[in-house]
Amino acid sequence: MSKKSVTLSQACEGMIRYKQATGKAENTISDYRVTFKKLFYYFEGEPRIDAITKGEMIEFFAWLQEEYLTEPDGVAPRGKFKLSAKTVLNIHTNLSALWRWAVEEGFAKTNIIRAIQPPAVSESLIETFTREDIEKLLNGCDRGQTWKTRAETSSERSTGIRDRAILLTLLDTGVRASELADIKFGDMNLNTNSIRVRGKGPGRDAKERMVYIGKRTGQAIWKSLVPRMNDMHEDDFIFMVGPKDDLRPLTRQHLLKLVSCLGERVGVKNVHPHRFHHTFAINYLRNGGGEFTLCALLGHTDLEMTRRYARIAQVDTANGHRKAGPVDNWKL
Repeated sequence: MSKKSVTLSQACEGMIRYKQATGKAENTISDYRVTFKKLFYYFEGEPRIDAITKGEMIEFFAWLQEEYLTEPDGVAPRGKFKLSAKTVLNIHTNLSALWRWAVEEGFAKTNIIRAIQPPAVSESLIETFTREDIEKLLNGCDRGQTWKTRAETSSERSTGIRDRAILLTLLDTGVRASELADIKFGDMNLNTNSIRVRGKGPGRDAKERMVYIGKRTGQAIWKSLVPRMNDMHEDDFIFMVGPKDDLRPLTRQHLLKLVSCLGERVGVKNVHPHRFHHTFAINYLRNGGGEFTLCALLGHTDLEMTRRYARIAQVDTANGHRKAGPVDNWKL
């Protein structure tokens, strides 16, 4: 038994408070809470964290992969599913962080999670948009669905200008959903077409970087701001939602719903903010951009993900040459 003794729930709450104090992002904290709920569901009563054994945690991970079913949130029921290997790996990482904190605080002797092999995860498919997909999405910003009574008629969307600016910013910068939602007027420089982006969260973990936009994206953002331009302050968010008399900052969740609904309306499948991130990265490399510069623009801490993009871009280039190389095509 360790010098100090706390229950599992006390340890989880203590670790979350510590992470909040060190400036971890809200999404990270939320992810910890989701992981801990599964732990509370599995363990009955209030076990001490130092009394939980490696064997019990092995059984917990087996239960997660073989028996536990998750039911995604949403309006339409989609049934229950087993957790993916990537999700189980994330849970393993979160729990390793919990036990590491417990050891540092004297609530546990060893990090038993580190002694448990995490699940193997294959590289996920990187899906990008085609130019045709983007054109459909942009056209869908301006017009709504066609009328049921008049198939040739559709209504103009009041948020079309804003939505177009959002899509172009996602595509032109590769910023993440939370980063886009956090952009403020003071972060914009439309003279140099640059935007200051804040990374993971406040405090010591904040990672600021500069991203850049083209003239068309800059014009689209400026156009979306015109109605508010005279009243804008440095701390005002660029992208807002709601009626004119009750504007609220765009959130990560609202952005996800916005682009998903837009994709359904125009017939583009699997539309989500991170797909714009992938599309920017692949096309940046296809068009001659460098790996190190891309790594900095995307805010990556290492080159691992950037090199995945590079491998895809290189395959695309090789396939493109096979299809378009003049010697073979001209049969010289």
